[in-house]
Amino acid sequence: MGTVVSYDWEEIIKTLKETVLKLNPPVLLMINTHKNDPFKTFVCTVLASRSRDEVTVKVCERLFKKFRSFQDLAQAPLEEIEKTLKGLGLYRQKASYLKESSKIIMEKFQGKLPDTLEDLIQLKGVGRKVANLILQRVYGKETISVDTHVHRIANRLGLVKTKTPSQTEKALKELIDRKYWKDINLLFVALGQTICKPQKPLCEQCPIRKWCSYGKKNSSN
Repeated sequence: MGTVVSYDWEEIIKTLKETVLKLNPPVLLMINTHKNDPFKTFVCTVLASRSRDEVTVKVCERLFKKFRSFQDLAQAPLEEIEKTLKGLGLYRQKASYLKESSKIIMEKFQGKLPDTLEDLIQLKGVGRKVANLILQRVYGKETISVDTHVHRIANRLGLVKTKTPSQTEKALKELIDRKYWKDINLLFVALGQTICKPQKPLCEQCPIRKWCSYGKKNSSN
């Protein structure tokens, strides 16, 4: 079975904060763009799906100059929203998501972004990943948002052996002390964007390699 790894989460979180955040990962640019504002956070998280943060940020900044609220998006012609999103992957589909979700928010939630998982996943383009990220960043709730980076890194570390992000979310919540949940998405995404990349991860440079099953197996030291 191999050696059982004991994960010191206090040290892991501290180490990642002191290292990968200083590498200016794109996720920090994204957070600075929406600043946890409900409208901007919703837009950014929906548009970020299957798109690099660097690209999404530029599109978001362009969109925020034209549309400043859910009401603006709900009332805008779909073609105008599409035009604003050009250059972004799946931009027509995402434009539809923004308009339809904004209409739901205006009509069903009195213009306020919902603050529960059950209500958020009723919105177009919102799955558990986006919903959890909104709950965490806008409402300060303790949860774990699992995207491709978090899913990949959790499996590489040997924390979990899961096939889907939803399975990873459930497993991580059982393994990690609740007080660290808010840190996981930001720090794992930052690590995934800079060091633990999908292809050719830089294991030799990884600050938490001593806890990583994949890193120990694939490094020279």
